[in-house]
Amino acid sequence: MNVTFLGTGTSQGIPIIGSHHPVCLSENLKDKRLRVSVLIEWDEFKYVIDCGPDFRQQMLRTNCTRLDGILFTHEHSDHTAGLDDIRPFYFRQGAIDIYAHKRVLEQLRLRFDYIFTTTNKYPGAPDVRQHEIENQPFSLSGVEILPVNGYHNKLQVFGFRIGDFAYLTDMKTIEDNEVDKLKGVKVLVVNALRIEPHISHFNLNEALQFIERVKPEKAYLTHISHLLGFHDDVQEKLPTNVYLAYDNLKITV
Repeated sequence: MNVTFLGTGTSQGIPIIGSHHPVCLSENLKDKRLRVSVLIEWDEFKYVIDCGPDFRQQMLRTNCTRLDGILFTHEHSDHTAGLDDIRPFYFRQGAIDIYAHKRVLEQLRLRFDYIFTTTNKYPGAPDVRQHEIENQPFSLSGVEILPVNGYHNKLQVFGFRIGDFAYLTDMKTIEDNEVDKLKGVKVLVVNALRIEPHISHFNLNEALQFIERVKPEKAYLTHISHLLGFHDDVQEKLPTNVYLAYDNLKITV
């Protein structure tokens, strides 16, 4: 299975226009972060977890010409606002499969009613096939997907385990029985927003504590704000099996 980090950044803590924050002015491409998302590929299949406002740019950047479906972690705009940009894939392939909690699907139907409507639908709008997921395993193209339930402050959020790979973002608390689902995972991706504590995200210390609890072979930090610091400076201080992810990073699991 191949994983491409389409984006590793966040809307949280973005400086105002014209900011001269040093990280924002960095010439290191690893400090240039689009909104958080990953492309996961196995055999000929390609799935994306979340599609935020940068989805179009991300898919063009990876030269992705096929999309078998989108898994949504939760309904916040930095994870869903790019749904309209599935149009090129729809025009080529037909309706695109989307997988989400019932609450998230309801929110998407409100925001993108012109996509979901069946009455007098605009002919240029894309079409989707909705799949409501619960906290139970389900199958995608012959591969089992195991949801991992957590909380983004008080908002329920899904992470996903796919074989030896697990992807968790926008997490703040995870119950013990959900952490147990991650036992034996080889590669763990988890959010680490900044150094200071945050009401709804792991900060760096919390992310490292969680990684130590799960004990994957390797871990990658994502959903990074500029407040975490420069990529190279942060990486130097991380444990040997923990890596600060960056946009367009490709790994094989």
